Amino acid sequence: MLAILDYEAGNLTSVKRALDHLSIPATITAEKGVIARSQGLIFPGVGAAGSAMANLRRSGLDMVMAAEIAAGKPMLGICLGCQILLDYSPENDTPTLGLIPGQCGVFTPDLTEEDGLPINIPHMGWNTVKLKKECRLFAGIAPESEFYFVHSFFPAPDPEFVIGTTRYGREFCSVHGRDGLWATQFHPEKSGRPGLQLLSNFFAYCREVAHAQ
Repeated sequence: MLAILDYEAGNLTSVKRALDHLSIPATITAEKGVIARSQGLIFPGVGAAGSAMANLRRSGLDMVMAAEIAAGKPMLGICLGCQILLDYSPENDTPTLGLIPGQCGVFTPDLTEEDGLPINIPHMGWNTVKLKKECRLFAGIAPESEFYFVHSFFPAPDPEFVIGTTRYGREFCSVHGRDGLWATQFHPEKSGRPGLQLLSNFFAYCREVAHAQ
């Protein structure tokens, strides 16, 4: 069973629906006991970094997550959950979780498309991901596959944690982490078959880890 971490951020139910479609057992929860019994964690969300971090600290979920990850439990961060795994976000001038070294950047109006026209902010739409290193989340997913993005800020982790990049006005990190702790700026639950495959790959990894323990 996967635990979808409930910290009063948006987009939790769309992740649950995608997992239900895949017949992957999952529950939306903030309960420490349920989280401890899960095989893996999904940390999604849309919204602002400041309010998200306030909710995490008020509920104690920041400490719960850190303890579970330290114990080797897999986790997948999505969108806002991808950004606040890092040390800092300029959105609301927010110190964030510090589980992956780095901070967030922001798209600026001076950035342009390939045709020279200014980009639209937020970045909203379908884009490809160029993998910089192998990642089992992308097993069985064609390199030209597109994923759905909606964001104004983007993760900028230390280079060793960059897994994949996307181009929108500039090249930015769209997948980061390490084995067992991954994060995607795009929304796999809204990205059709490639996104569903990524979620399936994550659950398969979680089951492997749980059976090995």
